[in-house]
Amino acid sequence: MGACLALCSLASCASCLCGSAPCLLCGCCPSSNNSTITRLVFSFFLLLGTMVSVIMILPGMETQLRKIPGFCQGGTTIPGIENQFNCDVIVGYKSVYRMCFAMACFFFLFSAIMIRVRSSKDPRAALQNGFWFFKFLILVGITVGAFFIPDGTFHTVWFYFGVVGSFIFILIQLILLIDFAHSWNKIWVENAENTDNKCWFAGLLSFTVLQYALAITAVVLFYIHYTKPDDCTEHKVFISLNLIFCIIISVVSILPKIQEAQPHSGLLQASLISLYTMYVTWSAMTNNPNRKCNPSLLSLVSNVSNSEPSGDSNPGQVQWWDAQGIVGLIIFLFCTLYASIRSSSNTQVNKLMQTEEGGGSGGEGVVGEDGIRRAVDNEEDGVTYSYSFFHFHLFLASLYIMMTLTNWYQPDTTTQAMQSSMPAVWVKMSSSWLGLGLYLWTLIAPLIFPDRDFN
Repeated sequence: MGACLALCSLASCASCLCGSAPCLLCGCCPSSNNSTITRLVFSFFLLLGTMVSVIMILPGMETQLRKIPGFCQGGTTIPGIENQFNCDVIVGYKSVYRMCFAMACFFFLFSAIMIRVRSSKDPRAALQNGFWFFKFLILVGITVGAFFIPDGTFHTVWFYFGVVGSFIFILIQLILLIDFAHSWNKIWVENAENTDNKCWFAGLLSFTVLQYALAITAVVLFYIHYTKPDDCTEHKVFISLNLIFCIIISVVSILPKIQEAQPHSGLLQASLISLYTMYVTWSAMTNNPNRKCNPSLLSLVSNVSNSEPSGDSNPGQVQWWDAQGIVGLIIFLFCTLYASIRSSSNTQVNKLMQTEEGGGSGGEGVVGEDGIRRAVDNEEDGVTYSYSFFHFHLFLASLYIMMTLTNWYQPDTTTQAMQSSMPAVWVKMSSSWLGLGLYLWTLIAPLIFPDRDFN
């Protein structure tokens, strides 16, 4: 589906910008559903804003802007013209905060507008599935306005909004990973049983072993590089607790009672959740302001002293390309695209995500009188996902991107720098614990409530 976006010609897309989502993409996609295309386009808006934020935070961007005559304060001047524009606002972490603030406002606005839309017959559904050109103009307008917000306490206040929103988004990421793992395991097991091909079982076993191997390797490396015999007590507790929790969910997932209630439950899901938990643990430890417990990745690779400060020597310079930030962006991209095309049959996850049970995302395109293929409106009888919750998910994703690109550093209004902070550490760790609890719930819920449908 993503390839369809790249293959569409500008002419065909431009002719549909004021129309509906089905018109926007169906000219290049053989078959698609109205609901899937709409989610993909909104996700594209989010990814576009992410790309702009990445460009703004690239090193040397401010230097290049200051070379433009008459543009930046303190930059190259033109005789007789005074430079008025403050380029500090449009580069660095300030620009990321403003760009993500604009995206968050845009998606929160649509989340509020789309509350309790039940079907595509609702007049608001037309706004959800069409008028893309005007929605793009709204996003651009909010973005421009965001760059005129005075500094003041804006960055500090928005940092705490970002922390809370990112905490919730990490949980949503875990729910999506749980859903993906359940679907993955179910499809491969069914293929193995229906075709008598043992390669499917071999694949499941290989990925399970690989994910557990990576998780165990991560634990060993954490103990070696992120703990000290006489220091880093928090890290020792974090690593040990999450290791114990991962062992617990792995054991529970293969208990006979659990297998009887959920035949598709297994170690594949537990291994994926364990690996993700170790990533969140690592991400949390990299935000510890105690430099003795937080060595830079460069120092680990080049065997430089672990007492070297993490990242760049300048604490005010944000490096979004740190390893944990890159991994975070990759997971974010996967979860965002998966949320746009998912069609799950997992009842518990659907309840948590406020979506309906999926019946497949494909459909036969309908060719109109004008010869343009349009997607199937599969929401006449009822929406397949909550419009409002989907936009709220993208609202949280905007905050998560803001925190990821700025390495969860806290703005210091006195020095105009960015500093690591313990609140970010505790937010990530608590989200990992709550996420493990959610996965454990998906395992034991059918036993606790046997009268409910947890198919």
